[in-house]
Amino acid sequence: MTVSDDRQMPPAPQQRVIGMLGGMSWESTAEYYRLANEAVRERLGGLHSARIVLASLDFAEIEALQVAGDWQRAGDLLAAEAAGLEAAGAQLLLLCTNTMHKVADQVQAAVSIPLLHLADTTAAAVRTAGLSTVGLLATGFTMEQDFYRDRLAGHGLDVLVPDAGDRAEVHRIIYDELCRGVIREESRRLYRQVIDRLVAAGAQGIILGCTEIELLICAADSAVPVFPTTRLHVEAAVTTALSARLADAP
Repeated sequence: MTVSDDRQMPPAPQQRVIGMLGGMSWESTAEYYRLANEAVRERLGGLHSARIVLASLDFAEIEALQVAGDWQRAGDLLAAEAAGLEAAGAQLLLLCTNTMHKVADQVQAAVSIPLLHLADTTAAAVRTAGLSTVGLLATGFTMEQDFYRDRLAGHGLDVLVPDAGDRAEVHRIIYDELCRGVIREESRRLYRQVIDRLVAAGAQGIILGCTEIELLICAADSAVPVFPTTRLHVEAAVTTALSARLADAP
């Protein structure tokens, strides 16, 4: 007796394709990929994994443009890659870096799919926690310029940043260590001290506003809640990808 080959297989759960614009740095983009797949497996079970298309840029080129202040050129590069992700089938876009949300509007303008803004997902988590004043740890660009702090403030948050000396050290550790895969206990102690000073200044929570910081700092390193932007961004993306329909692009 032969077994029929025309048995009906259960339909696969519908997933939207997540487009990840990464490589800035690849250390944190690897976390994006891992977390997205873990989240889909947790929600759907079995052997399910996330539907992802990934564009990984050469961070050295982007970092040189950051230092030069040539954000227009950097935005052009990211916008072109975003358009490529849409052409490859992406239905939702993640810019896998806090700092490069400086050019988020330029990236969004290049595609017809929605870009899920990292600062929005973070602010939503802070508000859900009932907090209104947060400390921000990030690159110097993100801590010192308005594009990110103003986006958070638009959600009703008061944002505190470290003093100039602490900002310089936080920035140095991101670029000289974390983006290179170097994790040092001495740097963790320094970050803890910066967090303590932000808490003393009134921070009710701490935003880990650079995707690499989550490689170094976790909830145990802070006396107040921490908000890991990479994890929050991924969780929001997976929720959207598994929802009945995507929201319309802006």
